[in-house]
Amino acid sequence: MAHYNFKKITVVPSGKDLIDITLSKTQRKTPTVVHKQYKISRIRSFYTRKIKFTQQNFHDRLSMIITEFPKLDDVHPFYADLMNVLYDRDHYKLALGQINTAKNLIDNVAKDYARLMKFADSLYRCKQLKRAALGRMCTIMKRQNQSLQYLEQVRQHLSRLPSIDPNTRTLLVCGFPNVGKSSFMNKVTRADVEVQPYAFTTKSLFVGHMDYRYLRWQVVDTPGILDHSLENRNTIEMQAITALAHLRAAVLYVMDVSQQCGHSLEDQLSLFDSIKPLFANKPTFIILNKIDIVKPEELDQSIKDELAQLETQGITVLSMSTVTEEGVSAVKTATCDALLVQRVEAKLKGKNAPDLISRIHVAVPSETDETKRPPHIPEGARTKRIANDPTAVKRKTERDLELEEGDDYFLDLKKNYILENPVEKYDRIPEIVDGHNVADFVDSDILLKLDELEKEEQMFESAGMYNSDPEDPEILAMRKTANRIRAKKKLLRIESRGKKSGNRPGVSRATARASRSLERSKSRERTKSALANDVMETDATVLPKNRKRTRSQISQHRSQSMSRPPRDKSGLRDETQFTKARKKMKMAQRPLSKYSRKGEADRKIPAKMPKHLYSGKRKMGKTGRR
Repeated sequence: MAHYNFKKITVVPSGKDLIDITLSKTQRKTPTVVHKQYKISRIRSFYTRKIKFTQQNFHDRLSMIITEFPKLDDVHPFYADLMNVLYDRDHYKLALGQINTAKNLIDNVAKDYARLMKFADSLYRCKQLKRAALGRMCTIMKRQNQSLQYLEQVRQHLSRLPSIDPNTRTLLVCGFPNVGKSSFMNKVTRADVEVQPYAFTTKSLFVGHMDYRYLRWQVVDTPGILDHSLENRNTIEMQAITALAHLRAAVLYVMDVSQQCGHSLEDQLSLFDSIKPLFANKPTFIILNKIDIVKPEELDQSIKDELAQLETQGITVLSMSTVTEEGVSAVKTATCDALLVQRVEAKLKGKNAPDLISRIHVAVPSETDETKRPPHIPEGARTKRIANDPTAVKRKTERDLELEEGDDYFLDLKKNYILENPVEKYDRIPEIVDGHNVADFVDSDILLKLDELEKEEQMFESAGMYNSDPEDPEILAMRKTANRIRAKKKLLRIESRGKKSGNRPGVSRATARASRSLERSKSRERTKSALANDVMETDATVLPKNRKRTRSQISQHRSQSMSRPPRDKSGLRDETQFTKARKKMKMAQRPLSKYSRKGEADRKIPAKMPKHLYSGKRKMGKTGRR
């Protein structure tokens, strides 16, 4: 895992943006209302607070920039030299130093003007001192605009750098441009580096990861290096030189034996000799690539002699082809094993190796008596070993039998029954229900009896016993009436269910009992009134006009007077009085409905704009009432 994560560096704003951010925060986070009638001490503290708040914001922002950027003296030498190659060490340090100086200047300005604020004797002078302090702070930040923009560019480039761990197991691939370095990396890792048939396709360091012997390895693909002096090398080549100088890795120097890269084998060996001092104390390999075009045996004798001489110096020569993948896995295995051996030897030579070895104890058992204890193999393990023996004869499974017999195969499950008497395997199994054998209750003459019943049924049918007679008209009328009654009952049931399912408040049992008794009394009264009406109609047809009212008529009027009137007719004598009251109510409502004014039933809001909701400063994030 990489020790440095440059992607977490916060974005560096420009000078103008930093000024806007700080001043707007000062305006939002500090009080904004002051009057000349206030005490002069209160006015001074009001403006002093603004100066100190602005200074603290600038101080925090600039301190965060200085601390988040890596210090070249504290990071690994590989990253220090890489940043020197990419960004120029002096320019980088100068930019951070200017930011640090600006931070100190802003602190001094705030301190001076906070001291001067004690001598201000009016609101105007306090305000002018505050303006002067904030203006000087903003001027200081405007002068640092170039440094801030440079640091932002450095931050963006640092965030795009690969996360290389200088201390982990690493394979470093180097060589001339277009010799197959990126192709090898794509084969052995999960990376996807661009590969093109022209030089300098890779312009920066790329990292891929792979697993070997349950360990995580990183493979670093470097840009191509040309054979000239160190002073003439450009930024792209210097990245590869930096990686070769500082990373503890196995070095894979890739050579193109087909010479399609545009450089001869002599030039490639000359470049190897020129950068050979960078390979000190590192496992070094020369990889002959593109052997699918030119075999190693077809090389010139002079090249073979130089390679043999390098092998005598402890440098291993391997061959591969990234197109056919011939030898790629062998190169990976050889380089990883060599680096593992070298890392173990380095650890053993370190300070902590003797302490580690002294803590390791290898236990060797010794004989305590003369009893012989030969190795014992359990019976289960021996049986399993015999079953796994390919030469042993295996038992045929049902699947094997099915494949052998084909359509003639029949699944016989009873042949595997384990019984005392094997002859009983195919006997019929009795059916037991409630502890009784079903066979004991089977009638042997059941089929004969069934035949007799069927014959008797046929005789009845032939005699016309089951022929249906035409129905009587009275029965049909009764059925129609019954159907109408059922339909009416169904409708009444549905209507009652709908009334019960309304959203009405629940009532107590006492109230429900009282309402039921009231309903019963009302139904009795309605029955009596109906009977009285029938009697009156009968009397009207029989009795003369001058006859007095009977008791039934009197009871009718009494029952009518006892019924409760509607709510809007309550207290009114007759229909004329009800109509007059209705007209007066309409006339009284007309002005209100004409001007759409609120009436008695409308909701009342005492204050349309409550002061606690519409006065004072709006806090951070409270934009819900816009």
